[in-house]
Amino acid sequence: MSDYTSEIIVARGDEAELRRVAVDLAETAAAHVRARRPEVFGQAGGPAEGAVQAKGHPTDPVTVVDTETEDLIRGLLAEQRPGDPILGEEGGGSLADSAADVVHWVIDPIDGTVNFLYGIPGYAVSVAAMRGGRPVAGAVVDVARRATYSAGLGLGAIRVDSEGAVEHLSCTPVETVAMSLVATGFAYGKHRRARQAELIGEILPHIRDIRRFGAAALDLCHVAAGRVDAYFEHGLNAWDWGAGALIAAEAGAHLTLPPATAPGSAGDLVIAAAPGIADELFALLHRVGATDPIPDR
Repeated sequence: MSDYTSEIIVARGDEAELRRVAVDLAETAAAHVRARRPEVFGQAGGPAEGAVQAKGHPTDPVTVVDTETEDLIRGLLAEQRPGDPILGEEGGGSLADSAADVVHWVIDPIDGTVNFLYGIPGYAVSVAAMRGGRPVAGAVVDVARRATYSAGLGLGAIRVDSEGAVEHLSCTPVETVAMSLVATGFAYGKHRRARQAELIGEILPHIRDIRRFGAAALDLCHVAAGRVDAYFEHGLNAWDWGAGALIAAEAGAHLTLPPATAPGSAGDLVIAAAPGIADELFALLHRVGATDPIPDR
């Protein structure tokens, strides 16, 4: 685990271009996801035969649209950034070559697949450009709301809505954990999920309230936009937090992240918090044992 705000990441001058590519990829992919959902699920919401399969756990689905969308992004990257390594949730890849001059693309074709499956408007496409295991540009598109969050290292974070209106993102000015609205998420594995529920019981008396939206990339963007004061979750992979972490950091959030190469199965904790409560929240999480990893079983 490392404090993202203490990492020294040197801007190289191409962050604006990498951000442009990330936005183009994410918006193109989001349009595909938006168009394909009614085709695959129909107006009644029932999926076509073979459209949904389970991954590591029966409750963890992957749809044909996830795999199609990742293939689409990979194809576009091959045209726009030939030779750049890619790590994707569905198609795999590696961040093993973490040299500072190598740009890796880390993609989640649909973050919040369960929401997508049920037609709940809380799923996103996430695309991040990383160097040395840290994001330097990224975009997250809220598919149903047609809103694009993006950031570049040292360039700030913005949200562009469906009408083209631009919002410059900034965390809330909250100064006490007792008045904080905190987002979180739950795993698919029974052991980790049970421990996460225990921790919520320990944390809830000390904060304003808890929210669980179901898409890590959007949770991080919500911290950036001031729609929640903080977010924490165990067991994320780099494709879950890659773009959203940079967007939150560029909006002023303090973050604690695992190494980008750490598998989600290790159960490390991701934290993003408004600066006024970051230290107090971390102390609370440490006190109740939430900063300890919760490995998958």
